[in-house]
Amino acid sequence: MIRFARFTVHASAAVLFSLLCLLRPALAEPFDSTPRVAVISAFGPELDLLLGKLEQPHEYFANGVKFTTGVLQGKPVVLFLSGISMVNASMNTQLALDRFKITHILFSGIAGGVNPDLHIGDVTVAERWGQYLELLMARETAPGVYGSKGDGENADLPHFGMMYTRPVKVKSASQPQIHKKFWFDVDPAMFAVAKSLSGVELTACSAADHCLERQPQLVVGGNGVSGAAFVDNAKFRRYVFKAFHANVLDMESAACAMVAYSNGVPFIAFRSLSDLAGGGKEANEMHTFMNIAADNSAKVLLAFLQAWQAKGQP
Repeated sequence: MIRFARFTVHASAAVLFSLLCLLRPALAEPFDSTPRVAVISAFGPELDLLLGKLEQPHEYFANGVKFTTGVLQGKPVVLFLSGISMVNASMNTQLALDRFKITHILFSGIAGGVNPDLHIGDVTVAERWGQYLELLMARETAPGVYGSKGDGENADLPHFGMMYTRPVKVKSASQPQIHKKFWFDVDPAMFAVAKSLSGVELTACSAADHCLERQPQLVVGGNGVSGAAFVDNAKFRRYVFKAFHANVLDMESAACAMVAYSNGVPFIAFRSLSDLAGGGKEANEMHTFMNIAADNSAKVLLAFLQAWQAKGQP
């Protein structure tokens, strides 16, 4: 009787284990094994020019996201949209890393300009990215007076009212212990290639005859920041420039930079100014100059890939 009971228990356990294996979702299989450069944009118009230049295109789909593989400027690539926002950018960048053999990550898109020396249409290649809206909302202890920042993180950064920026807590392949980090540097080798670019012909007028007041320029260096907010406020723009010495702000790049850091994959971003984040004289300029900015960013990325290929980079 005891032996029979033991047999029944073991048999039941085996059946249960088999059922769990059947119910468990299968691990995602890689789409292909070719080493590829991931080229990401946030939304359609930013990626259109690059898709038009892609050779040998082939489409894959995962979680509703379309991934297009092919060859761009001699490089095997996979192009896809991150979607707008930090969460979408993080989620879909990791999805690409899980499905493809990604060697490098490049982002191309538009951004809001916060450096008063930059203008709409200019293309920036920041040297590092931070998540400036990772915040502590401080308690107001008196009208207009805010309490301490708790643990004093980033005490050297000016605050904006109750908003105190804090570093994120991350892990990485090379540093698996939780650690605090604000700035995520772009890859030094790719940044050096970006610094070598010259003579990239940038667009000043759109097909709708919207023309810029000056010829756009390529600016390599400085800081970029990202956060889950579309900024159209002159006062906040001045704060971001003063606090972070930022050239541009957007809603995706720093998220991609953090995912790249955690996975140990080199990253760089090309961002063109579509608006001045509230610093313009009239209404926000994004919808007027979005296509000019998107094309200019893509043109610099194409020039970068060509120069990168010519230097024999991996």
